[in-house]
Amino acid sequence: MPHDGAGSSQLMIDFITSLDGYASAVGWPGWWGLEGPEYFQWLNDQPERAYTILMGASTYRLMSGFAAQAPDEDSMIELTTTQKVVFSTTLDEPLTWANSRLVSTDAVEEVRRMKAQGESFRTIGSLALCGSLLRAGLVDRFRVVVFPVITGETGRERIYDGYPDVGLELIESRTFDGRIQLLDYIPTLLDGPPGTPG
Repeated sequence: MPHDGAGSSQLMIDFITSLDGYASAVGWPGWWGLEGPEYFQWLNDQPERAYTILMGASTYRLMSGFAAQAPDEDSMIELTTTQKVVFSTTLDEPLTWANSRLVSTDAVEEVRRMKAQGESFRTIGSLALCGSLLRAGLVDRFRVVVFPVITGETGRERIYDGYPDVGLELIESRTFDGRIQLLDYIPTLLDGPPGTPG
């Protein structure tokens, strides 16, 4: 089943992973300590940086905490000034992180409504939210930046456990700093393995 993108609106799942599909690892620094100038330049230049950010409560708590502790970091300033929608039934208004709007109703239905209005969105973290949006057929792009590490012993937050089966059409790939791999896909939900009756 294909995604049901509406008009020019885009919803992009945006993950940073180890090669074995973990979102983070105990004791490792951010970006696994392997970020470089080409990758940072791409982060600054990408047009999707202006998209409204979608996140769940856990990611909001983590990222807003980083922003409060390091308010002068360029990456935190950018996240603070970007519009953010936070899906949670456990957080309360008002949210303290600037430009954050709390939504306590169904995330899938709210994202479907916002997409119908022509807005574009990207996710940050929020593995369960991303899985729900993917399963609902709302995701137009699935972008992964793979860092060249395997964190089998220390890895935390396996990204794809519980996700649906998805076919991915590669639309862009790039290598940054000779080691970091960008893979940008159009996702299609699958009813079964390719080539089998639906």
